[in-house]
Amino acid sequence: MFAPFPLAPGRTVAGLFLLCAACTAQAAGFVEDSHAKVEARTVYFNRDFRDGHSSSSQGASKREEAAQGFILNFQSGYTQGPVGFGVDALGMLGLKLDSSPSDSNSGLLPSSGHDPRHSVDQYAKVGIAGKVKVSQTVLKYGSMMPDVPLLKYNDGRLLPTLFHGAWLSSEEVRDFRFTLARLNQYTARDSTDRQDIRVHCKNKRYACDIEADHFDLGGIDYRINDRISAQYQVSKLENIYRQHFLGLVASQPLQVGTLSADLRLIKSDDIGSARAGEIDHRAFSGMLGYSLGGHKVSAGWQRMYGQSAMPYLDGTNPYLVNYAQVNDFAAAQERSWQLRYDYDFKALGVPGLSFFTRYINGDSIKVPGSSAESKEWERDSELRYQVQSGTFKDVSVRLRNSTYRSNYEKWARDMDETRVIVSYNFSVF
Repeated sequence: MFAPFPLAPGRTVAGLFLLCAACTAQAAGFVEDSHAKVEARTVYFNRDFRDGHSSSSQGASKREEAAQGFILNFQSGYTQGPVGFGVDALGMLGLKLDSSPSDSNSGLLPSSGHDPRHSVDQYAKVGIAGKVKVSQTVLKYGSMMPDVPLLKYNDGRLLPTLFHGAWLSSEEVRDFRFTLARLNQYTARDSTDRQDIRVHCKNKRYACDIEADHFDLGGIDYRINDRISAQYQVSKLENIYRQHFLGLVASQPLQVGTLSADLRLIKSDDIGSARAGEIDHRAFSGMLGYSLGGHKVSAGWQRMYGQSAMPYLDGTNPYLVNYAQVNDFAAAQERSWQLRYDYDFKALGVPGLSFFTRYINGDSIKVPGSSAESKEWERDSELRYQVQSGTFKDVSVRLRNSTYRSNYEKWARDMDETRVIVSYNFSVF
């Protein structure tokens, strides 16, 4: 169900369409409700470490690469009858545009097996999932890109992370959605190989390469009314950690403007043989916002409790309000705050143009082997424009810039980062 080796781009796309053609002969519902889209994504990535040429243990002083990606997403309808069958398929291709041995390993492209300083010229991966639908309940088995609080796939470079396993979603009860999942492998964003699922080891918070046989997840989403929704999820990474999540999202129109709130609680503990070490962690994060016209001003607060940092799966993004372009602000005992400003230029008669900037400051960090209080901060900005009409309609351009600084050099490096992302989505059918 997955190709663990580079594929020729022509064969990748042709194989997917042949699969689709074979399936369409089975039932009209399968064909009529099928759709496919392609995203063409060009990414330039530049990360400049401000400590200059450091020791070999720290790595190179800069990461700079450019690459072209294509993502084909096919989703079939279901065969007719009380039990419907279908198939979803993902085809991804990455092509090197610019890279040098001294500035490689940006995360856009895999490293060559012959020399880790060189990036491959191209790589491709395919993921296929079969699906069964009964009433409003769907079971999928295969490759997928899950996007829920305790399992959010990473899409921060050229191609997204893929996860592999089984996923059950049910909406039989009005205003409720129930989720059950078991995943056992993933394919990293800059890789073609399946790997056993594992805990992320950012800044060596936990032992690296600690794998698990499987990851289980269950959850309930409840839409209380048009303005308030709540979520609860529990997950377990076998013999490593168990995690609980409780979230509340609300918005309230005022006489002038709109008030919004996003509150998140996460509790994590080690389980079983605790193969990644002791885990004792609690996280609270919340964001309050006020919008008026094209303006939106937000303030966030995030607090880590316990003796360890927040654990999460490799290849995922932690569901924290202060998770940003470079950092997650989830170190042991860290407290952080955020100020953010968004503006939609549609209010000035320029639809498609938007801007945001934010500043996050963290302190009280507990660093392994040090009794000193550590601090860090990050500043991000993004300018985005999507063409509204004409030949280049729906082409979007994003310019992202970030600055990160900390006083615990052994675990984190100061950096300035720039990303330019040009994306075009179009429907195949």
